[in-house]
Amino acid sequence: MFLNYIKEFFVKKSLKNNWSNQKNEVFSKDVQTIGLLVDESEFLESKALIQELTLHGIAPENIKIVAYRDKIEKKKTYSRPTFGKKHIDWKGEITADFLNDFIQTEFDILISYYDIEKAVLMLVTKKSKAKFKIGFSSVDAGLNRWMINTGRENYKLFVSELFKYLKSIK
Repeated sequence: MFLNYIKEFFVKKSLKNNWSNQKNEVFSKDVQTIGLLVDESEFLESKALIQELTLHGIAPENIKIVAYRDKIEKKKTYSRPTFGKKHIDWKGEITADFLNDFIQTEFDILISYYDIEKAVLMLVTKKSKAKFKIGFSSVDAGLNRWMINTGRENYKLFVSELFKYLKSIK
């Protein structure tokens, strides 16, 4: 238990040290690929969220999702790539290959679908090579380019606001 607090401290320190490396690209084209980072310890409607994105014209094969859980059961098989605190070492380096692949993918948009600041999730968002990052307004403003002020459970409103803003940019 105590070691988890120390690890969290070092991950936050690593996140703070990398804070200045934020790239600010201008979004100017249609959305083709979406990365979805979901905290499934708090939100269990990932399938419905993906369905809502597909209703707005995004092909399901162009949505790549990774899920975070506070507790990962060893014997349970998850339907999507799932990671936890054990996939990040003390230096804030990611040890899971699928998570490194997710981070290195240049998505048109990364949706950080979590509204509680957890160092592990914030580190993945920060390290992502996505061109444009979108998240909740309750998370640190320096992390995402756009922040949408809705509740986590209201995913339909979140997606409709997202596409409303995207249409206004074009």
